[in-house]
Amino acid sequence: MNRAFFARDVVTVARALIGVTLTIDGVGGTIVETEAYDAGDPASHSFSGPGVRNAAMFGPAGAAYVYRIYGLHHCLNVTCGDGAAVLIRALAPTNGVEVMRARRATMQPEALLCAGPGRLCKALGVDRSLNGAPLDAPPFAWRERVAEPPIAAGPRIGITRAADVPWRFVLPGSPSLSRTTPSSRI
Repeated sequence: MNRAFFARDVVTVARALIGVTLTIDGVGGTIVETEAYDAGDPASHSFSGPGVRNAAMFGPAGAAYVYRIYGLHHCLNVTCGDGAAVLIRALAPTNGVEVMRARRATMQPEALLCAGPGRLCKALGVDRSLNGAPLDAPPFAWRERVAEPPIAAGPRIGITRAADVPWRFVLPGSPSLSRTTPSSRI
């Protein structure tokens, strides 16, 4: 995917990523859950303007925005320009499952290896060294979806501000979701 794919409205990109395959150094799978955030959104890291932590969000579209939460877990976002980014919440593992297991030091079912942003980053080897990296160059590789899958939308998870905004998008019924499927389809 080229940077033009990401240089669109953040909700459009969040929906368009469902069903896309993402690998990092050959390890990854099909994206099944995303969340959208833009600069006008009080839940977004960009809401109060540019800073050291969120600088990638204000750079060009098509870059990785990686940050730590709770001092423990990394989160991978793709930037859409102008302070907007899409959080990659979950993917269904397809490539490098044994590498994912080793990185996570777990024998959990395959479906749970990347079910949630922290698990996903650990399994794919994502850390702050990828912050600001271009998404159209190694170690990132993308394979567009063949057909548009069914997509369900609902409120985002783990936030307190603007929690009711239905900018969480999922592949309904996927066993790799971080939480149960939202009820509305779009």
